Amino acid sequence: MTVDLANLSVPGPTANSLTAPFWQAAEAGRLMIQRCCACDKWVFYPRAICPHCWADALEWQTASGKGRLKSFSVIWKPGHPGWIAATPYVVGLVELAEGPTMLSHILVQANDVAVGDPLSFASTNIGGRILPCFAREAT
Repeated sequence: MTVDLANLSVPGPTANSLTAPFWQAAEAGRLMIQRCCACDKWVFYPRAICPHCWADALEWQTASGKGRLKSFSVIWKPGHPGWIAATPYVVGLVELAEGPTMLSHILVQANDVAVGDPLSFASTNIGGRILPCFAREAT
């Protein structure tokens, strides 16, 4: 059974001035993360200073949207009742090609996922909001 994620009644993210570029890019179909102009390292989650060199020289850049599944969990009992219709669903840690790891909804069947799977960024309508997700990369 496939559930239309757009029709779920679930809470959305809380955007603020620091995270707004991330959410706006996802809505436009792009994955943007921060990169440090001082040490040239990619950074995720959004923050004001670089966790690698402590410079306040972070800028938003478009990432490739490619990654690998580092770890995952199949959710059978969600923490919010709005997700019950979508169970079972998969959330996972995606190691981005640029280096950082991010937690995301993985658009795969619960019984068809493995650590190491190549993934691609997929903006997805969930509960009426366009959110960053990942899907298995076509091979």
